[in-house]
Amino acid sequence: MTIAIGDKLPAATFKEKTADGPVEITTDQLFAGKRVVLFAVPGAFTPTCSLNHLPGYLENRDTILAKGVDDIAVLAVNDWHVMGAWAQSSGGLGKIHFLADWDAGFTKAVGLEADLSAGGLGLRSKRYSMLVEDGVVKALNVEESPGQATVSGAAAMLELL
Repeated sequence: MTIAIGDKLPAATFKEKTADGPVEITTDQLFAGKRVVLFAVPGAFTPTCSLNHLPGYLENRDTILAKGVDDIAVLAVNDWHVMGAWAQSSGGLGKIHFLADWDAGFTKAVGLEADLSAGGLGLRSKRYSMLVEDGVVKALNVEESPGQATVSGAAAMLELL
């Protein structure tokens, strides 16, 4: 079942690359007592993710934070090495969290997994964005097609804020 507005996020642990290596970040650490924008992509370095989805959030980071958001995070079913390289190459390192849902545990728990095997990608996340307040989903925007980043893009999130 797909998570819905008003639902509490399930407990999960992500990995994020730092200068000292990988660190584990739990959903409690990321969301408890905070207002957070989380957006998910089918894969780091993939065309729509790298050319459209991520850049919109990086370009609008300060405006989003100015609207009362405490943090922004991007999630993908990739390992922490890939997410760290994407953070570095995109210029997003230190600006937003690049979370590795390496085993798709969180993605499956929220019911937003996508089988993209036909395109050679295997099990990934659907493309979405959500506004989370103290661990509770306040807005959820899921794309119909993984190649689109409109309803889940930064401009759409800004309209919600």
